Amino acid sequence: MCVALIGGMDRLKREYERTADGYDIDLRHFARGCPSFEKRLNGMDTIIIFTNRISHDARKVAIAKGNSMGVPVLMCHSSGISSLKRCLCEIKE
Repeated sequence: MCVALIGGMDRLKREYERTADGYDIDLRHFARGCPSFEKRLNGMDTIIIFTNRISHDARKVAIAKGNSMGVPVLMCHSSGISSLKRCLCEIKE
């Protein structure tokens, strides 16, 4: 399963990935919008958005892309490891 994480902190990228590995999830972290951001979301099974660490425009793009692909889009206000764990548990259920 491949999950996109939009937002969060650059310094926690490795910890985000390590946490997702514990759930057997391949995590792709996008700390901010980037060129071809929308195309990079292709093939994701779920999108998680940390809303306090991302621009409104990037959030809108991620939500629209998730809806067009028919995949779940989870939004969480905080961007810590425990928030990611809650989202990953929800995905696994």
